[in-house]
Amino acid sequence: MSVIRMGEMQAAEGKADELQTFLLSIVPLISGSDGSVSCQLLHNQDDPTKFVMIEVWESVEAHRASVKNIPPTLLAAIRPLLGAAPSGSYYTEVAD
Repeated sequence: MSVIRMGEMQAAEGKADELQTFLLSIVPLISGSDGSVSCQLLHNQDDPTKFVMIEVWESVEAHRASVKNIPPTLLAAIRPLLGAAPSGSYYTEVAD
């Protein structure tokens, strides 16, 4: 069974466009990782500073291993764009 990772991020004041550009730039890195099924970036319609990244993985371990595919310098580049610490959780689909 696959696992869904929901990551929430909020841009710092005046940085929403830059954060969106950054997040879009890492979607191919995530999608190309071993165990990645899909990756989608969503933008909140009511609050333009908020974004959600929905990642579907073969397992939690595959997601955790994928972080190695994002260079540390790239991860450091997101910090000044954030207005709050990002959060994320793992989910599984509820079957009938």
